[in-house]
This record gives sequence, C-alpha cells and structure tokens, in this order.
Amino acid sequence: MSNTTDFPDLDHFFEQLRGASRRLLMLDYDGTLAPFTPERDRALPYPSIVQALHDLFAHPQCRTVLVSGRSVADLLRLLPVDTPPEIWGSHGWERRRTDGSMTPPPLDDETADVLEREWQWLESMFPTSQIERKPASVALHWRGYEPEVQATLRSLASKRWRQFPDEAAVERHPFSGGLELRAAGKTKADAVRALLAEYEETPVAAYLGDDRTDEDAFAALEGRGLRVLVRPEPRETLADVHLRPPDQLLQFLEQWLLHLS
Repeated sequence: MSNTTDFPDLDHFFEQLRGASRRLLMLDYDGTLAPFTPERDRALPYPSIVQALHDLFAHPQCRTVLVSGRSVADLLRLLPVDTPPEIWGSHGWERRRTDGSMTPPPLDDETADVLEREWQWLESMFPTSQIERKPASVALHWRGYEPEVQATLRSLASKRWRQFPDEAAVERHPFSGGLELRAAGKTKADAVRALLAEYEETPVAAYLGDDRTDEDAFAALEGRGLRVLVRPEPRETLADVHLRPPDQLLQFLEQWLLHLS
C-alpha cells in the first residue's frame, strides 16, 4: 500500500494527457461521483460535477467509462445526462456499450440457483428498503441505521453466508454500508484489464474510486495509469493521488476536460 499525494500535483500527468491520441477515464459511481445516502435509489451525482460529467460523456476525444458495483439499470436511472457513457456494472459482470447494446452476466445454473435462494431468504427476513437484487449478486444494506442495528444485521448476514466455502460459486464481499453475496470470478479489475486490452497502444488512463472494491481496479492499473482515491479522508490504498469530493473531484474533471483540447 502506498501513501497518496494530495491534489493538485498532477502537472506531468495532465501534460501527457494533452498530447495523447488515446485517453481513457474510468469512474466508480457510489462514493466517487455520488455521495453515500441511506436512500440508495436517490444517490445522485454531486450537483457541482453534473455539467463536467455531461461534457466528458459527450467528448469525442476521450473514452469515459463507468465501472460500478451497481447494476447497469440502476446507473442509467440515476445519471442526469442525455447520453450515457459505456458502463461496466455489477463489478464487471455486465457491460453496456455506448450504442445501448448489453452483455449480460454469463451465470451458470448453480450460481443463479444460489443467488435466487439467498434472495428469497433476504426477502423473508428484511424490509425491501434494506435488500437489493442485482444481476450477479444480492446484498443487505445497513447504512443509516444505529450502530447496534448495523451490528445485528452484519452478524445475521455473515452467519448465513459463511455456509459458502472459498471454492463456492459465490463470494462474500463487505462494502461501505452492507454485505454482498456475489457470483465468484469477476471484480472491477476484470473491467479495467478488458478495457486496456482493447488498445494496441496503452492510452493515458486514470481510474477514480473510493471503496475497497476499487482496490482491485487500482491493482490492475498499476504502472499503466493514474489511480485516484476519492473520499473525504485518506486511507491506506494502492492509489497514487487522493482527492476530496466534491471540490477537488470537480477540479480534476475540469482539468481533464481542459487538457483534451
């Protein structure tokens, strides 16, 4: 793990960006572009960055991609833009291209059956507002609850999902505000590697993320791009740079746009 440096010591990177023929900007959503909220269906981007996102998504000289744990359908509903970007959802299990074509999760029958059974268990145990069904996972949320309630919910889900051994078709993944049971075999790193593999020459690239799940993406980008941790306070991370949202995040996005001309 490295110590991050504070923005704005990025002059060299942005000069590389200005002269590049290929640019790739990869963005996590929750906690990066949008603040966390107990009402996850209302997790809209920071108002101050909406125009920058609109300009990035529409810019012909930059490929901007969302890489998120959310489903593609969720992101399309939350993004306040006319032209959605390319999206890798469900931690790399889903892909939506800019023409609207979709690559759904290639789940085998065993994995699909496990997720369906665990979804039924969640439905029988918890209010709808606390549970989530995604194309390649199910999740229990506890953000916004009192610490004692959070501990109880965490204990219930952890005890239930400890039945699955390390070699099972599904994996337990804690995240900020909950616990997820996800189809094994893919992380955000797979999305990053797939995107980079589509270039004959490595683009000038950056990945912005906040969560522990973004550390997989940071690892995949090592030596091949800029890794940016976006969160109010720094933490131990593989990222190269730490930005505090929304102000420093907006500065970064505006600088990126400025250096595309």
